[in-house]
Amino acid sequence: MAQKRKHIKVTYSNMSSPDPLLHQYYEEDVAAIKAELGKTYPMYINGTWREGKSTFTKTSPIDTSMVIGHFQQGDAEDVAEAVVAAKAAFPAWRDTPWQERVALLNKAADLISERVFYLAAALSLEVGKNRMEAVGDAEETADLIRYCTQAMTDNNGFIRDLAAESERHHNRSVLKPHGVWGVISPFNFPCALSGGPSGAAMVAGNTVVHKPADDAPLTAYLLAQCFADAGIPAGVYNMVTGGDEAGKALVSHPDVNGLTFTGSYNVGMSILRNFAVAGNFARPVVAEMGGKNPTIITDKADLDKASTGVLRAAFGLTGQKCSACSRVYVHESVKDAFVQKLVEKTNQIQVGDPTEAQNWMGPAINEDAYRAYQHYVGDLGENGRILTGGKTLDKKGYYVAPTVVTDLPADHPLWKQEMFLPIVVVAGYTDKEQAMAEANDVDFGLTAGFYSEDKAEVEWFLDNIEAGVLYVNRETGATTGAWPGYQSFGGWKGSTGTGKAAGSFYYLQQYMKEQSQTVVD
Repeated sequence: MAQKRKHIKVTYSNMSSPDPLLHQYYEEDVAAIKAELGKTYPMYINGTWREGKSTFTKTSPIDTSMVIGHFQQGDAEDVAEAVVAAKAAFPAWRDTPWQERVALLNKAADLISERVFYLAAALSLEVGKNRMEAVGDAEETADLIRYCTQAMTDNNGFIRDLAAESERHHNRSVLKPHGVWGVISPFNFPCALSGGPSGAAMVAGNTVVHKPADDAPLTAYLLAQCFADAGIPAGVYNMVTGGDEAGKALVSHPDVNGLTFTGSYNVGMSILRNFAVAGNFARPVVAEMGGKNPTIITDKADLDKASTGVLRAAFGLTGQKCSACSRVYVHESVKDAFVQKLVEKTNQIQVGDPTEAQNWMGPAINEDAYRAYQHYVGDLGENGRILTGGKTLDKKGYYVAPTVVTDLPADHPLWKQEMFLPIVVVAGYTDKEQAMAEANDVDFGLTAGFYSEDKAEVEWFLDNIEAGVLYVNRETGATTGAWPGYQSFGGWKGSTGTGKAAGSFYYLQQYMKEQSQTVVD
């Protein structure tokens, strides 16, 4: 890894004008990662890099002949060992002054920032993110951790005085950690949604067992290195790679006291129904479970801004974001003009190896997603009208075309089903109240976008939409692009387990429980 480079701050909103050095650093580290391809990587348990009983091979969605590496196939025994280590480490970590925990997690965040391009290169090669999205994911990880350390500092460790009955009474509220905290992270933001919740759990005083997505094990390994190199004590952070067995073992383990899950609605609801109440007492679950995110465009919208915002939100990361814009309701009087602009801009998207600067959209993550795309566009072609896309591309990897669809019947299930692929469906409306009703008529409520230059319409949207993250007239992403401290990120309805958002005022407290303390002189 290159050292002592200039730090270049990238967020999801400033990607259009990056420092030229970003490209140099990124390309150097892509070459460095490629030089390491095919290695065997360990798990991290109780401060030790160790092997499991078997390994699995991770290939790249960019080129399925490219072997990223061989990773440990963690099983229930490995998870149990990690939980034992985390449980043993918990008392000392809990009793470590919060200021010291903050210092260690800030050091880990700084290491992530120092290694941001190496992490980004790994993200591109194993997940298929373009260079800007990959750098953003890695940098967001550091900022999510810093946001939590700052929250702990600003709230004095979450120790607050309460009212007193007399001068002899000393009452206070103290937030304390739960114990062993499990983190199950997804493939699409494998750095931010691993490091963010792991960092939050640790700064709150919990110990962590992290099970990453089996589509992104290299990123998890590199993140574990950052925590280890920062000096996080043995057993405080543990990382077990593997498939479903490891994930199920973590969820079912009785000594796991809390859990953060990011993934599908069905799996998330199963965890909420089972993990939360499976033991002798309720256990907290921080769950983010996807979205079916709408954008409403009125006849008073700037259509250039709207078409760019929808495109970026629908097709960024090949549509594989829980915040992706998958459905658009546009006023009939401007529908044709909007659709024309959207199709024209979509046709300009270059799809290919995302490590190459000219390619904005990379591949779908794996063969299952590739086949799902084929199924969806087949259905949409039969029941609606595909204006552009709707085909797989003849490449070495899982490349598919960004797809715009109209004329889909209002009762078609794909208006409500999360596809998690680069497909957006557009419908016209004449009655804005009906458009709002249709936008809200889903089980999800994660993000939503709106385009209108009329202030009264903007207020109407903000007052009536049922989603946790709202964007109005945002060209950089109609429904995507939250950043810690700038936009809170959390859903309503079936998109969430708690209704509390990451990167905002109420997130860190979810990793702690309250204790009231009264001392009488």
